[in-house]
Amino acid sequence: MSCGEPHETDCSEVLDHLYEFLDREMPDSDCTKFEVHFEECSPCLEKYGLEQAVKKLVKRCCGHDDVPSDLRAKVMGRIDLIRSGEAVPDQDVATAQD
Repeated sequence: MSCGEPHETDCSEVLDHLYEFLDREMPDSDCTKFEVHFEECSPCLEKYGLEQAVKKLVKRCCGHDDVPSDLRAKVMGRIDLIRSGEAVPDQDVATAQD
């Protein structure tokens, strides 16, 4: 996804780190770069808006459910694997819980 215009911060970088931006899990300087990008790039802004809306919907619908600690540990372990660039097993997290 790209608007075809050159940007200081590439669209692929923005989309690869969109959830970190949404969750404010990145340095303020990176957040600022992303905010500038969204001002310049309507396709990325649209994707950001969609993901933000989905996140709010999930929170509203599922935000009060308790997550089993073993499932949380498995999900966090998988996230760590993905972030480290290691190969991620094909087994679904939900299936692994059973």
